[in-house]
Amino acid sequence: MTIRSAWLAALLVALPVPAGAQPAKRLNLVVMIADDLGADDSTPFGNKGVKTPNLQRLADEGMRFDRAFLTCSSCSPSRASILTGRYPHNTGAEQLHWPLPKEQVTFVELLKKAGYWTGAAGKWHLGDAAKERFDFLKIDGTGPSGCEDWVSTLRARPKDKPFFAWLAAIDPHRDYDAKTPKKHQPEDVVVPPYLPDNDDTRDDLARYYDEIARLDGFVGQVLDELQKQGVTDDTLVVFLSDNGRPFPRCKTTVYDSGIQTPLLVRGGKRVKAGSVCGRLVSSIDLAPTLLELAGVEAGPTFQGKSFAVLLKKPDAMVRDRAFAEHNWHDYEARGRAVRTERYKYIRNEYSDVPNTPPADAVRSPTFQEMRRLRDKGRLGDPHMALFEKVLPKEEMYDCVADPHEMNNIAADIDHIEVLAKLREALDEWKVETEDRRPRERTPDEFDRETGKALSPKKGPRLPPKG
Repeated sequence: MTIRSAWLAALLVALPVPAGAQPAKRLNLVVMIADDLGADDSTPFGNKGVKTPNLQRLADEGMRFDRAFLTCSSCSPSRASILTGRYPHNTGAEQLHWPLPKEQVTFVELLKKAGYWTGAAGKWHLGDAAKERFDFLKIDGTGPSGCEDWVSTLRARPKDKPFFAWLAAIDPHRDYDAKTPKKHQPEDVVVPPYLPDNDDTRDDLARYYDEIARLDGFVGQVLDELQKQGVTDDTLVVFLSDNGRPFPRCKTTVYDSGIQTPLLVRGGKRVKAGSVCGRLVSSIDLAPTLLELAGVEAGPTFQGKSFAVLLKKPDAMVRDRAFAEHNWHDYEARGRAVRTERYKYIRNEYSDVPNTPPADAVRSPTFQEMRRLRDKGRLGDPHMALFEKVLPKEEMYDCVADPHEMNNIAADIDHIEVLAKLREALDEWKVETEDRRPRERTPDEFDRETGKALSPKKGPRLPPKG
């Protein structure tokens, strides 16, 4: 915003509103964020076995993004990245449980300074410093889904101000709640090819689907509440997940099963109903997008690019590549990736450790059955790859021909030019964002076979001082 336009905006705010005239309404903003929901585990994204009528409703009334990617597949680093519009290693909160530092700028306080009421409800996982960015908090409640206070938070807002609501779920995070209504059977699920198709896996996925259905019910409550308050047409609703499903080769990986997110956006007349966008967007783009739509300047700290233009022109080009990273999450790990609309390049910087899923997924029936099959010599390719002690230093996939990223073509001579370009792109990104390996590697906190805490159990790990 120029000095002249800023002065004019201030003058317009100061001028009295003529009798009978109504000031222009500012766009309200609601972000709903799931915890561990895979990109293709809802009906809008092609899974007809899981019951998600409200997510389908959101897609039918808004836009579905088929190539939306997270900067990482780990809960708290992903959420910190979304709020700041920065890559995890630039937030100071790149490892699991590290709190967002006070000096980091989020889009929330910029909305607040611009006159928005800001509220948060549900799972927090961001530390204490981020709390002051909000006017109203109902976080880390006693309900198992994390969504129990979403509607009451919307009702608590003042009616004379535009509002922003950060509504964060625990669903469908493990461990699964025994009281969750059982709406799915093992025959309903879709087993991805990198998991063995057996009774344990199918039952595990069915329980996961049940928690997705519970989350979907709360999404419906939010949509209904906005309608009751008469603000549906004046509210932009965003739905996404912080990382992929809590299963082996998904969450905490930089495969699409870990970093692709089921992004849905509804915005009254601003978004065409039932529209689809196939362009690349990154989760760091959400912050500048919301700020642009609210008429607020983002500032230099935000590394993402607004995709507001895509809401009107879904074929426009905002970015030609998206970047992702994996840092410590229960286990020692470090990986980097660049994704184009067709290809994925992965660099495993700690290639001497296996691709172990998070500890709760290690303890899952799926992983433990995979262990039993392995020990009996009955777990073949590609499932044995999960237990390989040494990872390839480089991986590359044609994500159009090979959407589950099963065939590593990094050594394929036919793709040598693509590989060189993606290597260069990742190198440039690492320099631009000052991505450096830490001097010391953070050790495992859990056993990689059982998921049990290692003895002596350590307390929460904090970022290094200084």
